[in-house]
Amino acid sequence: MFQKSILHLDLDAFFASVECLQNSSLEGKPVLIGGSSGRGVVASCSYAARKFGIRSAMSMKMALKLCPDAIVLKGDHDNYAKYSNLVTEVIGDDAPLFEKASIDEFYVDLTGMDKHIGCWKWSTELRQRIIKETGLPISLGLSINKTVSKIGTGEAKPNGAKLVENGTEKAFIAPLSTRKIPGLGNKTYRKLSFMGVRQIRTLSEIPPRLLQREFGKFGLSLWKKANAIDNSPIIPFHEKKSISSERTFQVDTINIPQLKGQLTKLVLKLAFQLRKSQKLTACITIKIRYTDFNTYTLQKKIPHTASDKILLLYAQQLFDKLYTRRQLIRLIGVKFSHLVHGNYQTQLFEDTEEEVKLLQAMDGIRKRFGAGAVTLGNTVIKKKSDV
Repeated sequence: MFQKSILHLDLDAFFASVECLQNSSLEGKPVLIGGSSGRGVVASCSYAARKFGIRSAMSMKMALKLCPDAIVLKGDHDNYAKYSNLVTEVIGDDAPLFEKASIDEFYVDLTGMDKHIGCWKWSTELRQRIIKETGLPISLGLSINKTVSKIGTGEAKPNGAKLVENGTEKAFIAPLSTRKIPGLGNKTYRKLSFMGVRQIRTLSEIPPRLLQREFGKFGLSLWKKANAIDNSPIIPFHEKKSISSERTFQVDTINIPQLKGQLTKLVLKLAFQLRKSQKLTACITIKIRYTDFNTYTLQKKIPHTASDKILLLYAQQLFDKLYTRRQLIRLIGVKFSHLVHGNYQTQLFEDTEEEVKLLQAMDGIRKRFGAGAVTLGNTVIKKKSDV
């Protein structure tokens, strides 16, 4: 009997599966979702495409070299969000407590059921219900914690289910590649490989102090996960409707470069919050308050995104339309609404490989040193003495 019972659910090749559901002729074919230009990036791909070595975040140019006959689709995130919401509703109808980790990934806390076999029966029945009501393939893993359950799901794919019995967690993950550990990126994997650590078993045997020396705080997390230890809780699903940020100037201004610089800072700050919380927005609102306290707003519905480049473009357009009185401005604000769950990578349908790498690097710096640690050059307002 489990002290805890954590179920992990993951929709298989979600975007490609939705496309196949819409067009049955795509079934079993190598399908790539992403930027259609030569410098575009693969946001997702079907299992038939993965057999050629194609993976998410790979350049579209490289993917087409590996599989010249692949079918490239731009993708429709609004449609993907619709199917994600359908799955969320099915889970929400019966789950006692669940977390929506991303647009296609869920955790359910089944702790408290009298017998674990009851949890397994409930889990497999939920999976069948999702398949029946949405038509989408989905895999699951069930164990005592998030880490082992997520790894179990990965081993069950595609369209399968894996139960990791109580007491067998460490033995189950030990022979697997360290790549299987959730949250372990390519850079860490390469460093571990250079150290001769390629199996989770080997990683689990390294003293925690050594891992902390090499990887900092993340080193202890690696050791715990390699030893099947994970006490992270299920975060209850509550759909946040919007996020916003404002800037009130100490001195009312009509300086357009300063106004647009502050607008850019607000957009970048909120876009980073979106990506950090794994959300996308479909509506942007710009607010201006003049020196006489009259306040005006203008909003626009947009395709779901968390892209700095796209959000900045719409924000600047809205500001140019809204700022017509040419009076001193007291406050400027930005709001993103109509939020849905989704990783930034899931909507890189037109970004280039260079843009993806730049944004990932900038976000890495922000996560380590704070949201304001790095910004774009045009947000820095020069003093008169600097000009």
